[in-house]
Amino acid sequence: MISKDHSKLSLQRQCRLLQIHRSGIYYKPRGESTLNLELMRLMDEHYTDHPFKGARRMHTWFTMDKGYMINKKRIERLYSRVMGLQAIMPGKHTSRRNKEHKVLHRNPNYISNQFLK
Repeated sequence: MISKDHSKLSLQRQCRLLQIHRSGIYYKPRGESTLNLELMRLMDEHYTDHPFKGARRMHTWFTMDKGYMINKKRIERLYSRVMGLQAIMPGKHTSRRNKEHKVLHRNPNYISNQFLK
């Protein structure tokens, strides 16, 4: 899209036409550090054995069992955003009853009472 060595349009003009900032052209994303790669490898191995553990329990596992001093936000970022992991857990509203099922109350007399105002 943008050519740095265009003969007729300067880089500034190209950016203005496309409505983007010039600083975005020069930005080169950095890869993950070696520590993050090691953490992700360990996290993947542990997640394979324990898929029910979320980012919080994964952080506890790293600090208590493995001895790493890592911020929980780093673990959350690697766990969910970078690796795309999610703990296996029941979805919401699992305790809601089906409308077609009959409700059996503990005290049937309580339901049949009619209270006067």
